[in-house]
Amino acid sequence: MDALATSGVRFTESYCAAPVCGPSRACLATGRMPHENGVLVNGLSIPEDMPTMGELFRDASYRTGWTGRWCVPGNGPDIRGFECLHDSDQPLGQGIYADTHVADRAIDFLDQKHDRPFLLGVSLCNPHDICYWVMQQSTPQGELDPHTIRLKETADALAFASDADESELPPLPDNFAIDPNEPSFVQSCRQRPYYGQEVTFTWDWDETTWRRYLFTYHRLTELVDIQVGRVMSALHENGLSDNTLILLTSDHGEGQAAHHTVVKLWLNEEAARVPVIVSGPGIPADVVNSDHLTSGIDILPTMCDYAEVDCPDVTGRSLLPVIDDPTSDWRGCVVSELHPDPKNLEMQARMVRSQRYKYVVYSMGTNPEQLFDLDADPGETANLALDASRANHVAYHRDLLREWLSSTGDAFTVPTTP
Repeated sequence: MDALATSGVRFTESYCAAPVCGPSRACLATGRMPHENGVLVNGLSIPEDMPTMGELFRDASYRTGWTGRWCVPGNGPDIRGFECLHDSDQPLGQGIYADTHVADRAIDFLDQKHDRPFLLGVSLCNPHDICYWVMQQSTPQGELDPHTIRLKETADALAFASDADESELPPLPDNFAIDPNEPSFVQSCRQRPYYGQEVTFTWDWDETTWRRYLFTYHRLTELVDIQVGRVMSALHENGLSDNTLILLTSDHGEGQAAHHTVVKLWLNEEAARVPVIVSGPGIPADVVNSDHLTSGIDILPTMCDYAEVDCPDVTGRSLLPVIDDPTSDWRGCVVSELHPDPKNLEMQARMVRSQRYKYVVYSMGTNPEQLFDLDADPGETANLALDASRANHVAYHRDLLREWLSSTGDAFTVPTTP
């Protein structure tokens, strides 16, 4: 992945449209936000009349293939416009079992002779296996049900990390502590025993266990990096590098011990911020772009723009203009959505990231607003929304969000008083 970044443009200020698997992937596929495509939580489907990336490219005479996780059910076996390349019996939610197979199928696809352009989705799973490692740490052996036994098998396969010497473990992050004035909305999310329940398994962890969790996460990232390297090698060996656009991103991040969080379903930087790397013919090499705020909804229009495929009117924007000319006009903020509880869809939040600040507002509870100066406080440890002297900054970001809500038809309500 480092080599891929060096070969192209890496956008550092990039955010998923929603920090959980299904909703984020639906946004990648449609160029629209969760409130627009209807996939608010895992298990919901993209409307049949809303075109996806696979359908748009297929209709433009591309061969479209997909291998790996999709996470948006209910739309048929073709993965909404893609030919399914992976075996149907693969446990795609567990990277140590699936990722080599997923990469193998991508390599098989690249090894074939192509008489027309192609779009290939390689949807690798890891470091997602960290979920299973977290849950297995505090699950008594006698209480393992069939599903949890599978999780234990995954965790056992990660014993190389669990058995690491304490001297090898990374330090805890500077933002490890929980804010005593944390919004009650976030506090309630820490207690939920389903849908992101992994955080409930960490309550009795000591600092060494937290450090071991970080070590395991890093090792899982290295494992998926190997598979990325294998796919990239196949692309080069088949002589396809000179006319193939490569785009790498992720559906969400991971808590990484920030504020005592694990996995996704948070709007902190560790969970909401994701990589975006664009590489290929005509793309400048070794460019780090920290000026343009990008979103998962930008992926579809970017791919269509480079491929000269007609793109419908979507909420995302193509990155091609700012890759070609970094002085091009661009958006002033980017927004992410959070629906953390499938049993209560009224419980939701919105994040607005401007060039320097990050504003988060929750639909209920005490201390429902957060404002962070990411230049001075990248770890999000000081909530400036509680500082009366920063009321003008809070009001400005409320206005940014209101403008966004109006332009995208989002019914979320922004507070009108401090």
